Amino acid sequence: MNPVAPHSSLQDAAITEAVKLIEESGPLDDAQAVREAMRLRPDAAGRIAERARILGLRIGLQGELSRARAWAPWVLLGLVALIVVAGLSLAGNVLGGGERRINVVVALASLLGLHLLTLLLWLLGLVVPLGAFQGSFGWLWLSLTARVAGGRRGQAPVLLRAVTRVLARARLLPWALGFVSHAIWTLSFAVVLAAMLFALAFRSYTLNWETTILDPDFFVHGVQWLGRAPAWLGFPVPDAQAVLSPLAAASGQRAWALWLTGCLVVYGLLPRLAFALLSAAVWLARRKALRPDLSEPYFHRLLARFEALEPRQIVDADPGSIPHGAPAHLSAGDTTDTLIAIGFELHPEQHWPPAGLDIPGTRALRIDGSAAQRRELLDTLARVRPRRVLIGCRAATSPDRGTERFVREVMALCGECRLWLLGTAADDAARLRWQAWLADVGLDGLCADDAPEAVLHGWA
Repeated sequence: MNPVAPHSSLQDAAITEAVKLIEESGPLDDAQAVREAMRLRPDAAGRIAERARILGLRIGLQGELSRARAWAPWVLLGLVALIVVAGLSLAGNVLGGGERRINVVVALASLLGLHLLTLLLWLLGLVVPLGAFQGSFGWLWLSLTARVAGGRRGQAPVLLRAVTRVLARARLLPWALGFVSHAIWTLSFAVVLAAMLFALAFRSYTLNWETTILDPDFFVHGVQWLGRAPAWLGFPVPDAQAVLSPLAAASGQRAWALWLTGCLVVYGLLPRLAFALLSAAVWLARRKALRPDLSEPYFHRLLARFEALEPRQIVDADPGSIPHGAPAHLSAGDTTDTLIAIGFELHPEQHWPPAGLDIPGTRALRIDGSAAQRRELLDTLARVRPRRVLIGCRAATSPDRGTERFVREVMALCGECRLWLLGTAADDAARLRWQAWLADVGLDGLCADDAPEAVLHGWA
């Protein structure tokens, strides 16, 4: 793709977008990447970029991008060589071969026709996206680089889509591709002009115009009108007598040759050079916009997961005065059809899972509350993204802020969470104490009961 320095804003944005495109077909196993991004980067955008970088290294995105950067100059050099050869061939055709006669009208149309058409399409594409950039030299260079670097296999097609999406979102796609296209056109005109000037300087040519149906005054006015801008740069303009004379004198032939050269410079070389410089200036001014759009739902889900893993700020204030945020859940479309039952800080003699939980498809886990086991469990939930999670707790214990933090972290990584209060037979006081605590911490919508038929209703 684009030859940029490692860890540049374009590379980070392209890797992030490529990972997003890959995850459209299914989430990647990113639990370790999320934890590492949390540790390395404090800001939300940085964490998303770091997660994508870690995942990109695993699936080979950076390696593919490095190969593209290595091949990009060579592909561009090959395109330039083809343009030089085409320019020399076109100059030879214009100079009339062995006849040494140049029809200035045909020469001007053949040298400027395609250039003006593609330039108008590029200008129109700045206002109305037409997809016409796919026919430009810039798009050809980008596509050939992707093809040579990775072919149709590997991650090259994904990276090509990612780069174009990132550039389009930053409103830089026409300017980035336009810079390459304008630069190649500039080189083409420079080669044509050099070849023409060399031939006109050391050979004798006859320049004229021919028509069957047009009035000669049409050519007089056309030559005068087209010659106004070149005249500002000092190029001569043939007068009416020189235009109407079938065989102009040597001085008239010189005026014709310089008029043709001036038209190529003013209407061909200079516009392409100016737009190449303008494209480079716009790129430098807007390149800071090469960042992911964090308002997209995909990034909202990532930010919610990062927020769920963020350490809570605990203060020793009156629990009744501590504000509690609304509980977070994964949406139904972001979960897998998995059921997990977690035994949380149960007594060593407590059997888990209980007999009533022998439901096919349920995965039973157990933790003792240590930090290491909690991290391992949360990594598992982040990777699996279960549809429902059932947390088995000892009802005789008093829930605290550590319990609240654990429950909220689990809720943020699943579609639905329930609490099974174990050991509360004929003990309504314990159940009511837990339910009152849940209401106090803002989790009163969470199902918490000691009756298996209540917590397992609709479980499978």
